[in-house]
Amino acid sequence: MSDLFQEIARIILIGDASAKCQATHALAANLSNFTLNHHPQALEILQPGYPTRLQLVAPRELKRRGIQGQDSRNTLMHAIAHIEFNAINLALDAAYRFREQPIEYYQDWIQIADDEARHFGLVRDYLNQHDCDYGDYKAHNGLWEMAVDTQHDVVARMALVPRVLEARGLDVTPGIIEKFQRVNDQAAVDILEVIYNDEIGHVLLGSQWFFYQCKQRDLEPRVTFTDMVERYLHGQLRGPFNIAARLQAGFDEIEMAALDSRFG
Repeated sequence: MSDLFQEIARIILIGDASAKCQATHALAANLSNFTLNHHPQALEILQPGYPTRLQLVAPRELKRRGIQGQDSRNTLMHAIAHIEFNAINLALDAAYRFREQPIEYYQDWIQIADDEARHFGLVRDYLNQHDCDYGDYKAHNGLWEMAVDTQHDVVARMALVPRVLEARGLDVTPGIIEKFQRVNDQAAVDILEVIYNDEIGHVLLGSQWFFYQCKQRDLEPRVTFTDMVERYLHGQLRGPFNIAARLQAGFDEIEMAALDSRFG
């Protein structure tokens, strides 16, 4: 039987988008064929595999456009493809990075990676149908930078990746869907609705594992989450918040009232 962690690291470092997705789907489908060898410890991964033609730049170098023309819609969908591609790497790294976790932890994060690969495939198909592909536009590396920043602490990772970065998708996606509805791009709407509904479940799983890790260390979750936001994001959390979706995804009313009061 193959070592699970070695296979996950191999997939993270794959640059070809199709090969990464295929390997992720195969891992999820054949997870029982792998063994958990918690030693040696995880290696630092400063950069996951990306397509060679993808140019990573600072966020300020990315131009914002409307979505009236197809090229502008491609630009926005390419940004979403990049988020989903990074989400594959982030979910896999959550499984690879942190050892001595319950088996359900690894099962959950590999299943999330499988979902993210499916999402990426949907968005990439859209791009391909409009004479575009992943790598045709510039992108930024902020999502993976958070993975590197939190690689030493599973509590920080569970707080800041699913409950900040991914939860932000719950806040903004309904507005993006409305934009595509206004230009009658039903194909994009259908894809984004699939992603949005699945991401509620992903953030919920992240919240549940955050609560689990807090309990293991005897930490109060609300205080710990605020502490992580202060420590890693310097207290900057972007609102407004999709309170209804976040409540479905593991936030509670007290927490959301505090976040909305401070950052909304």
